Amino acid sequence: MKICSLASGSKGNCLYLETGDTRVLIDVGLSLRETLLRMAMVGIDASGIHAVLVTHEHIDHIRSAGSFARKFNVPVFASHLLLQTKSDTYFKKTRISEFESGASLSFRDVRIDPVPITHDSCDPVGFVIESREGRAASVTDFGIVTRLITEKLRGCRFLNLESNHDVDMLMNGPYPWELKQRIKSRHGHISNEESLDLLHELAHERLEALIMAHLSEVNNHPEHVVRTTRAFLSNQNVCSPRIVIGDQYHASAVMEI
Repeated sequence: MKICSLASGSKGNCLYLETGDTRVLIDVGLSLRETLLRMAMVGIDASGIHAVLVTHEHIDHIRSAGSFARKFNVPVFASHLLLQTKSDTYFKKTRISEFESGASLSFRDVRIDPVPITHDSCDPVGFVIESREGRAASVTDFGIVTRLITEKLRGCRFLNLESNHDVDMLMNGPYPWELKQRIKSRHGHISNEESLDLLHELAHERLEALIMAHLSEVNNHPEHVVRTTRAFLSNQNVCSPRIVIGDQYHASAVMEI
C-alpha cells in the first residue's frame, strides 16, 4: 500500500491511497490547482487516479472533487442522498457511481465499504478499503465512536483517523459557546482522548501506519497529538505503527507499507 495525506483540516482534505492495481483519492477539498500541485510535489501521477471517493458534502471535502473527476475522466463515488443535494452544483457532467451508506461495493481489485458516521451533514461516511494487500480505512468528521465504526475498522494495516481537538483547549478557547457545543456534540468531531480510546480498541499486530487527521488549528496542537499518541503506544506491546500528523498546508511524504 501507498498512502499520502495531501491535506487534512478545516480548509481542505484529500487522502491518496494506492493498493494493488487501484489508486483513489478520498475527498478533494482543495482547489484543483493546489491538489495537482501537491500531488506533483510528492510524485503522485494525477492521471493515474482511478476514482474519487466522497465522504460528505462540506466544502472542505468536495471543493474540486467534481472538477478533478471531469479533468481525468474518472468516476466519483458518492452516496445517493449526497448527490440529491449537490449533484447540480458540484457534479454536473461528472461520471457518478452512487452507493448506499453501509452497503459495500466492488471496484477494480478492491472492496469499498462506506461506513455510516455521525456528523452535521447529509449521509456522511468513512471508508474501509480491502484488497489483497490488506485493509485500510479513513474516518474523519464524526462526533461519536459507534460500535459499528469500531467493528468496521478492526484489522486495518493503515488508519487515517480524526483527532480533532483537545477538550481543555476547546472549552477554554475563543470559540463562541454554540460552536463549542457543536464540535463536542455527537454530530461534531471527536477529541484526542476519544481518538486514542478508539485506537485502543483497534490496535493489533499488523497496524503499520497512522495518520492523525483533521486537527483543529485553534483547539489542538500537532506536538500534543504526537506526544499523547506515542505515550499510548508505549503502554502496549501489540503494535508500533508509524505516526504522521495530517497537515493543512503541506502534503505528507508518500508512505509505503
